[in-house]
Order: sequence, then C-alpha cells, then structure tokens
Amino acid sequence: MGWKKYAFEFLSIFVAVIAAFALDKWNSDRKDAQAEEKILLEISHGLQKDLEDIRLNMAGHRDGMNACIYWRKVLNGEQAPADSLLQYTFSLTRDFIAIQNSSGYESLRSRGLELVQDDSLRSDIISLYEYDLKILAKLEEDYGEMQLHASYYPAFSALIAPHLQFSPGGVPTGLDLPLDLDPIGRDRFLLDLWKIQQNRAFTHHYYGAVEQRIRAVDAHIGRILAERS
Repeated sequence: MGWKKYAFEFLSIFVAVIAAFALDKWNSDRKDAQAEEKILLEISHGLQKDLEDIRLNMAGHRDGMNACIYWRKVLNGEQAPADSLLQYTFSLTRDFIAIQNSSGYESLRSRGLELVQDDSLRSDIISLYEYDLKILAKLEEDYGEMQLHASYYPAFSALIAPHLQFSPGGVPTGLDLPLDLDPIGRDRFLLDLWKIQQNRAFTHHYYGAVEQRIRAVDAHIGRILAERS
C-alpha cells in the first residue's frame, strides 16, 4: 500500500506543478493581451492625429498647385483675382513638415513587435512606420526638389517685387499689370511654376497613398479591438 501512497503524492505534486505552470502562462498571456490592446489603442490614436496632419498638408499642397495656376495666368496676361494675390504669393513656395505621432509604435518596439499576435497586422504596422511614413518625412524635409522656399522663393521675389503695389503699411495689395518681364525671366518663371506644380502633385499623390494605408491599418486595429471587447 506504501507505493500507492507515494504514487498519489507524486501525482498530486505533478498536477500542482502543471497547474501552477498553466496558471503562470495564463496570467502571462492575459498580461500580454492587455498590453497589446493598450498599445494598439495608442497606435490608433496616433494614426488619427497623423490623418489630421496629412489632410492639412494635402490641402496646403493643393493650395500651392492653385498658386502655380494663378501665377501662370498672371504671366500669360489672363485675368487673376487681385484678392488672391497675398494667398498665392504665400502658398506658392510654402514648405511643410510631415509630423508623425509614433509613440505607440515606439512602445510596441520596446515591448517587442511579436506582441501583436495578428501576423498581417504586425506586418502592416511595421511597413507603415518603417517605410511609408519615413519616406513621406524624407520627401517633405530632405528631398532637395521639395525644398521649394529655398529653391524658388529668392528668384520669385526678385522677379515680382518690382511690380508689386503696397499699402501704406507695407502690405502687398496688387500688381502692375501686365507684367513687363524680359522673355528669359518670364520663361524661367514659367519653368519654375511647372516644376513646383509637378513636385507638389507627386507629393500630394504619395500623401494620398499613405492616407489609404493608415486608414486600412487603423480599421484592422479597430476590428481586432472590437472582437476582444
């Protein structure tokens, strides 16, 4: 009968150890799931802010493209609204920065990317932050062609300033039309307008592509969080 007693005690200890391991794993999995949900929610909030910034920058680039159309009309002697002069003088070479709200992604990286259980979502998040948003920032802030103010404003202001009309307070109010420009200066300005418009159109298109990817990732996060709630 002694061996039965020892066998029972051994079995009891074995079951207790297995149960303890199972409980530890359950607690660990639960904590990981809670941490994942918290970080995914933080990423989602950051993406919503990114979308707001993207919409503002896209609107700014559209305004810049409209400025190219406005000044092309001026150069071609077509009618251009005088009350749009200040707006399109300001927006023609205005630069932008691509703000990224990446605190949620940085939290995920510090905890380990494998914390996100869904392979597809994890891959999309990594691609978005490590490629799409970084390329967008480099395009706006480092790519020489998109440094519009430094590249084009000095020549633009030197060409236009002699023909501007100013208020007593020094604010531009109009232009002496038609512009009396030498043919070379006029053609150079037209070429600059074309380059500015093309660069803005390219950047605007990339913003739109990134916007779609952000919406897709955020929607995926929303579905996962909804399934677990």
